[in-house]
Amino acid sequence: MALYDDASDARTPSADSAAAGNVLNALPAGFRLQEYSLDGVLGYGGFGITYLATDHNLNCHVAIKEYLPSDQAVRADSRILQPKSPGAAEIFHWGLRRFIEEARALASFNHPHIVRVLRFFEENNTAYMVMELLRGQPLSEWTKRMRPLSEAQILAVIRPVLEGLALIHASGFLHRDIKPGNIHMRTDADPVLLDFGAARKFVTGK
Repeated sequence: MALYDDASDARTPSADSAAAGNVLNALPAGFRLQEYSLDGVLGYGGFGITYLATDHNLNCHVAIKEYLPSDQAVRADSRILQPKSPGAAEIFHWGLRRFIEEARALASFNHPHIVRVLRFFEENNTAYMVMELLRGQPLSEWTKRMRPLSEAQILAVIRPVLEGLALIHASGFLHRDIKPGNIHMRTDADPVLLDFGAARKFVTGK
């Protein structure tokens, strides 16, 4: 199973991400998606937008990632996504299937060092992935602030990430995009592995 690939997408579900201004095609603050209301944009890229949202059932904040490939689709006045052309429609729906597969893969993992997917759903002719809201910063920024790092600090990052990867591999997946930008440091310096958009299901022996 191939999950959709989006190396350019900024989708860290972090409460400390810089707020984006008028992001093209972004849903407005206050927009309602089922039991969630959108509070703003956390990050965006060529294949999607991540929103800060309020869960009105549980009275808490979450991050919601919307599948929105800007090269293939635009948002109509009705807020529904529409492919730009018949050719774009084929690519759009191919990517949508893989976005949903990514959500299913992440939802199957229950590990403190893997970003937690709470649920996903389809609406507005696209799909949404509801994730835990992480507080902290990307490893790439954290290392700049903490330099020079001691051996103990480096191991405190590497070992938990390897534990998360061990679970991923045991479940039959390869992440395929491990890098500082895809590791998030919580405020307590606990690392969390993000972004499974490039993941692949593998078959033993092949």
